[in-house]
Formats: sequence, C-alpha cells, structure tokens
Amino acid sequence: MATAAPGDVAAQWPAAKVRDTFLEYFKNNGHTFGCAAVKRFALRANQCTLYPRTVPSSSVVPLSDPTLLFANAGMNQYKSIFLGTVDPQSDFAQLKRACIRAGGKHNDLDDVGKDSYHHTFFEMLGNWSFGDYFKKEAIEYSWRLLTEVYGLEPDRLYVTYFEGYKDGGLDEDTEAKELWKAVGVAEDHILPGNMKDNFWEMGDQGPCGPCSEVHYDRIGGRNAADLVNQDDPMVIEIWNNVFIQYNREPDKSLRPLPNKHVDTGLGFERLVSILQDKHSNYDTDVFTPLFQTIQQVTGAREYRGKFGAEDPDGIDTAYRVVADHLRMLTFAISDGGIPNNVGRGYVVRRVLRRGARYARKYLNTEIGDFFSKLVPTLVQQMGDMFPEIRKKEGDVKEILDEEELSFAKSLDRGEAMFERYAQQCKLKDSTDLPGQDVWRLYDTYGFPVDLTKLMAEERGLNINDKEVEEAQERAREASKGEKKAAAGLIKLDVHDLAALEKMADVPKTDDNAKFGKSNITSVVKAIYHKKKFLNSTSEVPEGEQFGVLLDRTCFYAEAGGQEYDTGKILIDGVAEVDVQNVQGYAGYVLHTGYMNYGTFSVGEEVICEYDELRRHPIRSNHTGTHVLNYALREVLGDEVDQKGSLVAPEKLRFDFSHKSAINDAELAKIEDISTRYIRQNAQVYAEDVPLATARRIKGVRAVFGETYPDPVRVVSVGVPVETLLEDVQNDEWAKVSIEFCGGTHVERTGEIKELIIVEESGIAKGIRRIVAVTGQAARDVQLVAAEFGDRLATLEAMPFGPEKDAAAKDAQVRLGELNISTIAKGRLRERFAKISKAMLDQQKAAQKAELARLLAEVTGFFAQEENKDRAAVVLRAPIAGANSKVVADAIKHVASKVKDKSVYIIAADGPSVEGGKVAHGCHVAEALSKQGASASEWAGAVAAAVGGKAGGKGPTSIGSGTNPDRLDEGLELARKYLEKFEL
Repeated sequence: MATAAPGDVAAQWPAAKVRDTFLEYFKNNGHTFGCAAVKRFALRANQCTLYPRTVPSSSVVPLSDPTLLFANAGMNQYKSIFLGTVDPQSDFAQLKRACIRAGGKHNDLDDVGKDSYHHTFFEMLGNWSFGDYFKKEAIEYSWRLLTEVYGLEPDRLYVTYFEGYKDGGLDEDTEAKELWKAVGVAEDHILPGNMKDNFWEMGDQGPCGPCSEVHYDRIGGRNAADLVNQDDPMVIEIWNNVFIQYNREPDKSLRPLPNKHVDTGLGFERLVSILQDKHSNYDTDVFTPLFQTIQQVTGAREYRGKFGAEDPDGIDTAYRVVADHLRMLTFAISDGGIPNNVGRGYVVRRVLRRGARYARKYLNTEIGDFFSKLVPTLVQQMGDMFPEIRKKEGDVKEILDEEELSFAKSLDRGEAMFERYAQQCKLKDSTDLPGQDVWRLYDTYGFPVDLTKLMAEERGLNINDKEVEEAQERAREASKGEKKAAAGLIKLDVHDLAALEKMADVPKTDDNAKFGKSNITSVVKAIYHKKKFLNSTSEVPEGEQFGVLLDRTCFYAEAGGQEYDTGKILIDGVAEVDVQNVQGYAGYVLHTGYMNYGTFSVGEEVICEYDELRRHPIRSNHTGTHVLNYALREVLGDEVDQKGSLVAPEKLRFDFSHKSAINDAELAKIEDISTRYIRQNAQVYAEDVPLATARRIKGVRAVFGETYPDPVRVVSVGVPVETLLEDVQNDEWAKVSIEFCGGTHVERTGEIKELIIVEESGIAKGIRRIVAVTGQAARDVQLVAAEFGDRLATLEAMPFGPEKDAAAKDAQVRLGELNISTIAKGRLRERFAKISKAMLDQQKAAQKAELARLLAEVTGFFAQEENKDRAAVVLRAPIAGANSKVVADAIKHVASKVKDKSVYIIAADGPSVEGGKVAHGCHVAEALSKQGASASEWAGAVAAAVGGKAGGKGPTSIGSGTNPDRLDEGLELARKYLEKFEL
C-alpha cells in the first residue's frame, strides 16, 4: 500500500477516484476513451466524453456475434478488428489504442457470495492496442500505474507469464518474463503459469493468446509466491495483460493472427478494496450503499462481512449475492437482456431467480417487488457514468417485478417438489439427484439448474451434470436441423482475409452498383473453395459450392436486416454460376453458389445479374420499413427505438421498444400515416454524408449500438439530402423519414403500393414486433380479407339451423388462421361476433318457442278429460333435436308449477342420425315419491338404454345419452318403471 495511515486510505481513494485516475492515465498516454462496464455474463456501455476520438459504446448483448450469449470481456466489441473483418470505413478501422472499462473471463455464478471477490457483474478497467504497441508497452503501462500512480508496494506484487504448452505446440513466453524483469520486478516474484491461468480465450473459437497476470498480496512482509493462483483470498489477481496473437479455429487448432493486439483488464472492485485497505471487495463503497438499502428494505440484521462457517445463518452471503446480482440484472436488462427461457434471456433469468431465493430464504423477505426497491440506490451510484441505467430505471424495475412475481408463484411448489425428490434419494440411500428430476424442476417450475445445484448442496446431494445435459439435449432436438443448415455456407475467415490483403490484384469489392437496377460487367478476381484461392472454376469438383470475388458487383450482400440477393454470374453461352448467397467480409463481397455449366477463370470478364423478381419486393419492403418507422414515431412518440429488423422478399419485420400492446385504433393510425406517405409518391433520396454532420440532422433515425461507416449513407423519403444539409436542425425534418441505411430502396414510394400490418405482438418485455407486407403481397392479403368478408355475408344470410351453426364454427377456425391485415382481422372479428350474437339470440328465441310447445304438450295431456286424474306421464318431446336446456327448463317448470304431477320427457335427434344424442329428464311428485319412486332411479333406468349418465337433486334428475337409436327402448323403460307404483 501507499504510505498513508490505514484510517486515511479509504478517504484518499473513493471508488470514483480510482476509476477516474485510471482513465486519465491512459488518456494521457494516447488512448481513446470508450465506456463499458463488464460482467461475467454481460457487457454494458454508455456514451461519454471521449479523447482523442469517439469510440461507439458497446452493448451487454453482442447481437452481431452469435458465438456469445453475452459479452464476457471488453474485447468482444473489438472482435472484428482482431479478426480483420472490420468495415474499412468505420471508426474501428482507424482505431489503434483505446482504454475501456471492460473484462470478464469465467462464469463463476456458484462462487458469487461465498467469497470476497467473485462477481456475476464486475467493472474492469482496461487498455487496448490494435496492431500498435505490444508486450513491452503494455507491461510498462501497467507497472507504472500500479506502483507510481496508485502507490502499491512492489514487494506485494507478483506477476505470471505463460510457461508454454508442448502438446499444443506453444513455446514459453520468455519475452514477457524478461520484460517484467526490465521494469524492476524481482525474479522470485515472476512465476510461470499454465494454459488454464495464463492463456486467455474468448470462447471455444476466436482470438486468443498468452497472458501475463499481476497478483497482489494483501498481507505483505513475506514471500507469497506459492499462494499465487491458489484461490487464497489474501493473494488475488488484479490485472491481466492478454497478448492476442492467435485465432482458435473450429477444429481447435491455433493459427497466428495477421496483427498482434493487446487486451488488458484491471479488476475495479479488487483494486478499490486494496486501495481502501479492505480484505473484501464487498467492504468497499462499491457495495456498502447497496447493503444499507438491503437492510432497510428487509429489516435484516446488519452486514458483518462473514464467510463460510462464520456465517451460519447465511445472511452475509445473501447480502453479497443480492447486491452482486442486482448490479448484473440492472445493466443486463437496461441493454435489452430481457429474461426468458433461452440463450441470453435464460442467463438473466437464472441470476434473478438465484438472487430471489437467497433474499427470501436468508433475508426473510417476500419476493415479488424486492429487487426493484434496490435499483434506485444503484442508479444513484452509477447513473452518472452509465446514464443508460438511469434512463431505463423504470423499465428495469417493471421487468424485475414481473419476473420476480412470476417466480414467486412457482417457488413454493418447486421447493416442495425438490423436497420430494430429495426424500426419494434418501429412501434409496442415494446422494445423487437424478438429472431428469433436475431438468424437470426447470421445465415445470422454472428452477435454473444453478439454483437446483445450490439447493442440492444445502441438502448434501450431488447432481450428475451429464444426466442433466442429456435431459436438456432432448429438449433441444428441434433446433439441430437449423444449425446444420447454417453450417453449410462457405465463409471467409480471418486467415482468408489476411491472404486477400496480400493479393495486390484482388481489391476490396466496389458494390455501389447494388443501388442501381441494371446488370453490370465485372472481372473475376478470385475463386474460393475449401480454404484455397483457385485460378479457375474447373478446379472445383462438380456439384460443390464455391465462392467468387469480383472487382465490382451489383449484388446486395446481406446487411442491416436486408436479405442477400440471388442471381447469376455468367459469360453468355460459356459459363454460368447460380448465386445462392452473398455476404460481405471487411469490404470483400463473396458470391457463393454452384456452377450450372461451363467454367471461367480469374481475370475473365463476366456479367452480374441479380434476381430482380426477388430484389423488387425487398426494395419495397425496405422503404416500407422506413415509412413504418416514421409512422410509429408519429403515433407512439419519440421513445420508439428500433431493436431489430428483417427485410425479406415476402415480408418486413420491425422490432421496436414500446411498453404496451398497440391497440387497433393506434394500428389503424400507423397504417393510415404509412399509406398517405406512400400515396404521395415521394421520391427517395440517398447520399453519403460525413457521419458527424449526419448525426446532427433533426429527426434522423439510427439503430442504437450500431457502428456506422464514415461517411454514412443517409436515406430521406421526400426531401433531398442536399436540402437537409442546408439546415440540419430544421424542425421540419422531424416530419420526414430520414435514416442511416446502406440498403436498397424504391425510387418513389408509389412503387410500394400498399403497406399492410399483418401482425403486432410482444417478443420480450418492452419490445414489440410488427410484421407487414407491401406491394403485391399487400394486395393479396387484402383480397383474402375481402373473400372472407363475402363468406361472412353468406353466413349472415343463412337461415338459423344446424347448417348455419356448423358453418359458423368452421368460419371461426378459419378466421383465426387468416394471415391478413391486423386491422381488417379485427373488423372481421367484430362482424363475426355480431353474427354469433344474432345466432345466440335466435337460439334463445327458438328454445323459448320449443319450451312453450313442450309445456303445452305436458299441460295439454293432463287437461284432457281422460288424463286429468292421472299422476304421471312419459312423453317424447315435440321439439327438433335433443335440446337438453329445453328439457331441463320444462322439468324445472313442472317441478314448480305442476307440483302434483310426475313427468318423464325424452328428446332425441332421431334414430337415423349417426352420432346423435338424447336429452331426457324427470320430476317425481310427492305422491309418487311416498310410494318409493326415485327420480335418480327413474332416470338411471332410461340411461341404461340411451347411454350416458343422469343426475340431479331430490325429486328431479336430468340426463344426456348417446344412443338416439334406442329412444323407443328408453321410453318403454320409463313406462315400466311407473308400473311398480299405484297411480
């Protein structure tokens, strides 16, 4: 430590000063400042004042990198630089040095709360070099900062270097070892480390390299070399210098990268604890404000900082778990990591549920709105550095409450089920909880496997991970086919791109012609097949896929949500390639497909012919997406932000932020605004504009977190871009659709013809999705809607009866399946509801008439002179069909109005009706009852013939049967039952 007295240390180094000191140090050493906080499971970033260049912020959710659920390190946002796939016109392409708060390497959820230094969320202070400086400078920067700026005692610092790995063909990193000696580290403080500790990898694939760690001995006055990397809480890793020089290939091999990079990370929480002379990260002002709020909310005892056996009631552990998890959840949700059952969402959900159970079990507090009460304290702590969490505070609290409440509803049942499983293990004298049971707890009760493991540990039970994985794998069988299909596409990797960079005769592809509508001629520059660049397609085996690079192309490479073009590359009458996919890689456009006939070679001139029939609806849908985005803002407000899109030939899909479902009136207004824009037949303008200028245009729409090239292409619907630039802050521009976009568009909005919304739904908390169609597809759905309207008109005109009832049921099913305008569907549903109500009214009227006829039949029977002294009658109802309600109402009437008479009534569809039914029932008057007659016995005797069951209370019984062909037999049984009594 520095020489200040221990009591003064915390005051000298508050957490905010520790962070600011790091940032200023590297800014003063020529680094650009970008902001990002890193968690084990999530990376989050905000907009800050940057020096000397602006680096766009990074998101917790790496949407452009399918290899990661969450960014697990600050390097994730720079992955395209390491791999050489960065857009040559973007900010990143020119970036050489950056400092960023970033980090994260392992998933330590099980350790969080149990020790003083593991976290699901932690802030990393890092500095970077992208093909600029390497080991020497990185080591010098870190040593000077720690010893000269922060004042840490050199004798307490230990460093490690990579010892090599013979089986992997990796040599010892003697260079790093010597560099540490050069800055003054004692030789017995420089230690070798293995692949686990001193070789850093982002994941199963991707950039990686040896690393050199810095460890700190909290105690001092000793040689602690043997405690380094031994999980001793007093000797902890605080900084890691990663030297990125390899790429881990899909086959697990390592290949050198074209350029060497530096990725370093200094653990913010750990450094603060050292500078404040605390033995635990949780004893610093990073966590103490959260602990105070937790105590206020729960009423639990104060936090005492105890671990393991010294924390027998588990309360201190619960404090740590809750505070840590709150930080991770707040940042993850703020950046769109919405809890759900798959992928990234599942990670967030499992952390929340683990924290919720700790809060209830150990802090003895109700869950349902617990975490949301803690959020304001965290926002107060970190909102200035990360304003996004302040902006999203309301949304975060709402989502946390909803998730917590949902879990609270199943927590009791899930714990009870766990106890049952645990008891079964005990009865079997086993300590292994079956994997199928573990997975069932998740599948049925929402218990993440991590949470079940925690509960099992509390009960002394083990979980077989392989069994759990097998159960999980069975649940994921359905997705395997898609993964295999995706794996078949030929792709350029970092090594291919490095090779291309060295091929002077293969330039970056000029794809400006993609904005036109004509075929163009191009020159073949490279032919790619099975990791090799060939001179001729004749070298490609027949029937195998390959790629073609041209000097220029009119094909659109998939980007910005717009799907790729398909088409042909050909030499008329000589050779033809069926182009099935087009993708861009760092400025190179790769056309992949199969040879239809002939061959061609590098250097030959070919014709590029994209499929206009596919492109045309894509253009309409892309411009339609812009118009829709504008209409959404007009109707729902400026808070609507694009969260994703798909522009395909058959439809457009637009995801956006909005808290609630959009009602029919709002949808109608959105469609109306879109239609009016389209009907104006406004011209669509596009022009490249300097990025800084473009960002200032009033009302311009851009996707948050997206990296745009400089200059950026601005697409304006209705107003020339030149006019926009004459007065970029003109308030009138807010009434125009203006977006950053590199896609293809129609020349005039009239080409879109129509825009029809066919679906509006929620895909995550606070995220809505609209699916729409344009052009001919829009006309087609309108036609379908009109045809169904005609069907309803026919239904309306049908006479009341069984045929109309059957037709109505069929129409109801068909209406639910229609893929038509959401507005039109709503109107058709309203129309069908009126038809249904009219049919119900008709049914009630018919039942009333039938009841009147039936009652007239009963009263008429007893009114006849020869029957007026009779006590009972068995009647076949004079009604159409087996109307059980009419029979029941008639029996009820007899019971209340004709109390001295006993009646049995049977109605049936008729013996000729296949699959028909029978309705029957009886009332036993007092006189007959005194003789021993029973309504249930009477109805039961009839049910023996007509089938089904009968039941009721006291003197009445109602039944339904399934054998109308035995109606006469039922009537006879009813009469025979009466013969037992004196009537």
